[in-house]
Amino acid sequence: MPTILGQNQYGKAENRVVRITRDGDTHHIKDLNVSVALSGDMDDVHYSGSNANVLPTDTTKNTVYAFAKEYGIESAEQFGIHLARHFVTSQEPIQRARIRIEEYSWDRIATSDNNSKFIGSDEVNHSFVRKGQELRTTQITFDGEKWEIISGLKDLTVMNSTNSEFWGYVKDKYTTLKEAYDRILCTDVSAAWRYNWTSDDDRMPNWEKSYEQAKKHILQAFAETYSLSLQQTLYQMGSRVINSRSEIDEIRFSLPNNHHFLVDLEPFGLKNDNEVYFAADRPYGLIEATILRDGVEPKIPVDMTNL
Repeated sequence: MPTILGQNQYGKAENRVVRITRDGDTHHIKDLNVSVALSGDMDDVHYSGSNANVLPTDTTKNTVYAFAKEYGIESAEQFGIHLARHFVTSQEPIQRARIRIEEYSWDRIATSDNNSKFIGSDEVNHSFVRKGQELRTTQITFDGEKWEIISGLKDLTVMNSTNSEFWGYVKDKYTTLKEAYDRILCTDVSAAWRYNWTSDDDRMPNWEKSYEQAKKHILQAFAETYSLSLQQTLYQMGSRVINSRSEIDEIRFSLPNNHHFLVDLEPFGLKNDNEVYFAADRPYGLIEATILRDGVEPKIPVDMTNL
């Protein structure tokens, strides 16, 4: 049977780039993992092996590092926009560029108040500790006319030690789970939100502020929702972001339910009054949903791990 070429793309994945900005003795770090995927007039390289339209992936890697120097890294989104625009506008065969970026955050190390002047301990502004909270993400797609920016975070672990229940669910002959009226609610938040900025003619959002505010609303909604289900909490988290940030039209969550089970201490003559739990890493419930501004069509892929 004859075959035809379907969707295709190529690029250099996971280019680790660290940009140090030196403001006198005070230094600032941007630490990114950048993946480039390009598509367009690429039929010949698949059918005949002709590389006439192929920009080498090694060149895309070099561009990442050169742009870090030439333009700096104001934000992951802005850096990705520079890259996507360059690839689409500088190479005629390339009609679409997708830039995926993960950002690793660092905190400045607070120095001691002692009298040591070995290197000026009260003036150190170049020492950092890697944040362990979450990984910031963004995906920039450009087709020469329209932009699509989907940013987010993953591995943001949160826990409520009370104000969570789970009862009134369907039961059948295989149900063994006991209803809970005071339980631990814990999850690793993965979220992706889509900006309604799509054109260079419109005012660009403040990417850094938007990220921090979206994260703040996610955390506040998690903390302030008396939860009867993780689904309810997810909806409140998404609604808080949509209602508070006019530049965001859609947000998708993937929330594992990190189960904490009360340990039976009766064999030891001890009463477990909601104090000692077994933290199970698997299996886990997985709750996923998209929250949209009313009237907006969903565009975030249900599974963003491919294409």
